[in-house]
Amino acid sequence: MAWNDAVHYPQDEMLSALLPVTTGCSYNKCAFCSMYTDEEYAVLPLADIEQQLLHGQRYTERVFLIGADPLSIGFERMKRLLEMIHHYLPVCGCVAAYASIKNLRYYSVEELSDLHDLGLRQLYIGFETGLEEALQLMNKGHTVDEAIRQAKKLNEANAPFRTVIMYGIAGKGRSEENALATASMINQFETGKVITMNLTVFYGTALEKMVRNGTFIPPDNHERLLEIRTLIEHLEPNKAMDFDTTHPTNIAQIKGTLPQDRQRMIRQVDQVLECR
Repeated sequence: MAWNDAVHYPQDEMLSALLPVTTGCSYNKCAFCSMYTDEEYAVLPLADIEQQLLHGQRYTERVFLIGADPLSIGFERMKRLLEMIHHYLPVCGCVAAYASIKNLRYYSVEELSDLHDLGLRQLYIGFETGLEEALQLMNKGHTVDEAIRQAKKLNEANAPFRTVIMYGIAGKGRSEENALATASMINQFETGKVITMNLTVFYGTALEKMVRNGTFIPPDNHERLLEIRTLIEHLEPNKAMDFDTTHPTNIAQIKGTLPQDRQRMIRQVDQVLECR
């Protein structure tokens, strides 16, 4: 990993030991993303990773694998990596990583179950939206049906994951439609947590060009807040599921567990709406 490479990780992993596995992004075509624009995709040699583990803190309890999608390295290589982590960090109870729907399709239920047993205990997956048209517009590289299939595959493998979604992604006038479609998608599988991101238009992205030429109009903050509210109203998890809008991009800082905190979180959104 080059010294000038940016390091990206979820805020829930702020206290985790960071272990680089890949640089860049194996896909790198999402219209809204600028995270890996200037980074070439590459897989770090296992020998280099082993050196970092050799000089790491032996009593590390949690590790986050750095890279847009470390699962892009394939099952056999990931299996070897997790075995190395267990060898050098024997008290590590959880290895976490970003994952993509696109690369999960290459793993069987059995392989995902094996990786879970070897310590891969948390994945962060960018579903973004359950609205097919928005997925296509943002060039996500997967369909809603495929996202549901891969999520159910993870459920079958007993592999926990967190669902990252983005409000505002459908554009002006379509926030309620997007919230309903996204809730409908999430209601078809089990996820431990829904993490929301607020659509941000970054310079140099395909999305920024769409905004400049008028082919995409972002919704205003009032509409985005209504989208959050609609999402909270319509999520119906079979098990307790955390809902978190505390990422810095968000326009409202709300956190709770569904279904028990539904009304409290809706009131919090309403309070923010009243102040705007």
